Amino acid sequence: MSVLLLLFIYYPIVQGMLTAFTRYTMFNISQRGFNGLDNFAAIITNPNIKFVQILMNTAVWVSVSLAGQFVLGFTLALLLRKPFRGRGVFTGFVFYTWALSGFAIGLVWAWLFNGQFGVINDIFIRIGILKSPVGFLSNPGIAIFSVIVANIWYGIPFFAIMLLAALQSVPRELYESAEIDGAGKVRQLFWITIPYIQSTITTTILLRLMWIMNFPDVIYGMTGGGPANATNILATEMINKITKNYDYGQGSAVGFIIISILFIFAFFYLRIVARKELVL
Repeated sequence: MSVLLLLFIYYPIVQGMLTAFTRYTMFNISQRGFNGLDNFAAIITNPNIKFVQILMNTAVWVSVSLAGQFVLGFTLALLLRKPFRGRGVFTGFVFYTWALSGFAIGLVWAWLFNGQFGVINDIFIRIGILKSPVGFLSNPGIAIFSVIVANIWYGIPFFAIMLLAALQSVPRELYESAEIDGAGKVRQLFWITIPYIQSTITTTILLRLMWIMNFPDVIYGMTGGGPANATNILATEMINKITKNYDYGQGSAVGFIIISILFIFAFFYLRIVARKELVL
């Protein structure tokens, strides 16, 4: 097992980090060599693609997607906790979307949001919300939120699965005691349910945040990072550096930036959570 971890996980990570400081482009592979921080400087100072915009897109993409997925996934888990007729079939349909390809999901939502013949435009026009079709994916001002809607829909089952399993472990006796003391459903939620499954919530939020930040599939299926880089995030930019520019050095540098951001966030996130648990 340790050999497999070393071969398939740690070696690629180390190799990628080393490549981030290397001049490595397929257009001039003979000139491959150490170039220090040149790759990072080229990414940050690129006049065609503003690095600050990519960082802002990434922050909006991750934060809004994560919040939407957690709230809706937790709500769905609460609704599925109590048995009802057909719950197994309904649960299967809900969780089925998690098994689908993210890129395929992006293509489906690209069709739904299409500015000319999309279903969403048609529905909004019929019910009177819109008077004319809107270019959800061609308008730089709203394109990022269109892909976020698709990503939220795609990620709801993850939180529903994880949190539903945690909810089923909460002892029924706690709720019965709370009801005797006069606590309503809202108080039971915040005094019993959430504190009892706090560790699961902490873990799932951290895992999902990492996946969202490294998940360009939906964006590629819907916009490819456009229009005008309005939906371009760090993960899509990393892939673009490799597949379009054939620059493995700069692609690895973007990957190094992603890993660094996730490491810093995870470090402080876990410290803050641990400190709150000690206080409680």
